[in-house]
Amino acid sequence: MVYPQQRQQQLHTLMQRLGLSDDAAIDWQLLDIALTHPSADRHANYERLEFVGDAVVRLLASEILLQDYPDDPVGDYAAIRSIVVSDRVLAQWGERYGLDRYLVMAGGQMGRSHKFVRLADVFEAVLGALYKSTGDMRLIAEWLTPLIQQQAAEVRRDPAFYNYKDALQAWTQGQHQALPTYQVQEQPESTTPQTRFHAEVWLHQTALGQGSGPSKK
Repeated sequence: MVYPQQRQQQLHTLMQRLGLSDDAAIDWQLLDIALTHPSADRHANYERLEFVGDAVVRLLASEILLQDYPDDPVGDYAAIRSIVVSDRVLAQWGERYGLDRYLVMAGGQMGRSHKFVRLADVFEAVLGALYKSTGDMRLIAEWLTPLIQQQAAEVRRDPAFYNYKDALQAWTQGQHQALPTYQVQEQPESTTPQTRFHAEVWLHQTALGQGSGPSKK
């Protein structure tokens, strides 16, 4: 397929930002689709490639965790990976490479409220396109591995900084091989909005903690 010169330049510029050369075995048509929002094309858009990319980033993260931290409990791997491949982190990486600049959409720019979700989706779609270009990680591992390693190291140093719930689950899985349960109750009679919801966390019939707040979160 022949693309307008401006679009060709956009795709090549993005690959250069990832450290890939123009002669890399990239399927440019797939890459273009990975950067096309469903609003711009109902059929040739990033949704299917996003599905592939989701599996790709989870696989690479799993391999890196097993290689870099061979003595960690399996429960820790799952907890760390869930944060490393979360939409928030993937969106940050997508923003780092400016994926929103290359995304084709109907109706102009992305709304702020949905920008991070779309960036995460597009990031996964780009991974899917690169993986399908060669059928392996050769176009992905070199530039994505350092990002995963850095993020994993930060999470291991302070998992609670990223996600208190995931951090708690990582601890209970590592120490007790079990997940906590949560009980949330609405208190309509509460005198202040700040204490409308009351939550408790339990493990093996033991209450680990409780708290109140204005929402279930």
